[in-house]
Amino acid sequence: MSDARGRTVVVGGGIIGAMCAWYLAQSGHSVTLIDRATFGKACSHGNCGFVSPSHILPLTRPGEVRRAMKLVLRRNSPLIIRPRLSPSLWSWLLKFARRCNEADMIEAALARHALLQSSRTLYEELITSRNLDCEWEAKGLLFVFESSEEFHAYAATDQLLRTDFGVGATPCDGDALVELEPALKPGLGGAWHYQCDAHLRPDRLMTALRGLLEQHQVEILDACELRSFGSAAGECREVVTSAGNLAVDACIVATGALTPALNRYLGCRIPIQPGKGYSITMPRPERCPSIPMILEPHRVAVTPMQSGYRLGSLMEFAGYDESVRPERLALLRNGARHYLHTPDCEPIEEEWYGWRPMTWDGIPYIDRSPTMKNVWIAAGHNMLGLSMGPATGRLVAELVNGDTPHLDPRAYRINRIVSSRLSKV
Repeated sequence: MSDARGRTVVVGGGIIGAMCAWYLAQSGHSVTLIDRATFGKACSHGNCGFVSPSHILPLTRPGEVRRAMKLVLRRNSPLIIRPRLSPSLWSWLLKFARRCNEADMIEAALARHALLQSSRTLYEELITSRNLDCEWEAKGLLFVFESSEEFHAYAATDQLLRTDFGVGATPCDGDALVELEPALKPGLGGAWHYQCDAHLRPDRLMTALRGLLEQHQVEILDACELRSFGSAAGECREVVTSAGNLAVDACIVATGALTPALNRYLGCRIPIQPGKGYSITMPRPERCPSIPMILEPHRVAVTPMQSGYRLGSLMEFAGYDESVRPERLALLRNGARHYLHTPDCEPIEEEWYGWRPMTWDGIPYIDRSPTMKNVWIAAGHNMLGLSMGPATGRLVAELVNGDTPHLDPRAYRINRIVSSRLSKV
């Protein structure tokens, strides 16, 4: 690919960094992608692989603080906030709580919807045109409820998504649910089937993307950690790394939950908290589901992949904790047993955790650094990095190139905290 647009360094080898590298390379940049560890091995490796246009609403919903408090106080809860002296965490939680109202929920939903819809289309195009081997299947996603009351209560949420965003589900209960997905036990409350969703195997996707990027002359450097930026006159001139200095014409920071560690270099505060999630990967059980699902009351996600089977989810605010807690993994298996005939099997192939980059309003940051005009930030995609990856990468390339963006970028600005506050005065 021509380097007519100069050399661009992408920092971060997850799905967001990979997609930024792809669209930049396609538009004429000479791209080098660096990762402090290994390309595709962090949060983009062991997630549940959902590509979910249905995940429009943020966590900041009316009544969410009360629901979260009940979960936190519950034994064996899917949500844990480990108490610690962390001003950034308590500030984040306070801002989150203030956003739990209908107006702010809809504002965030509009921003998320744009990225989700675009990415769903771009995935189909990219996977088909480049023949990416990532176990892509477009079978939708089931939101499964244990009781009839929970199932019927969700109808209001589905109606909101259908009316305001054109994304609706098909309700299934009783015999219709068992007929649709025989792996589910009879007697459940019901499920809502979002047929717009798809799923894939994330590690296979990242392997395929690495091969695709290298075929298009993107240089990928593993074990190459960003140390600082060499800047002058409001521009980044070089990226200082553990493997040496790289001269740049532009730089993209796509470092997910680790982005706050770079705040002093970026010239702004990126208020991201690591939301720790877990997954267990194993062979496909004897009665394996055909359709991926979220077991809503227990907050467990189930992904039937062509080459395996994964249980995942949970949320743990514990800082950058690197432990894999057996009791948390047990919650995934125990939760699945309420719904599935064969919820798991042996042998366990991988027990995994990842730090999701959680923003307090549920919207990612896709914007230019306020102190370096050729440094761009793409981070904070919450639990939807995989679902939002292609649209983010395309939008970043458009902004860097000065092209007309295919999405309105204003919702993803770093200074939206101040802008939003002023608009309500």
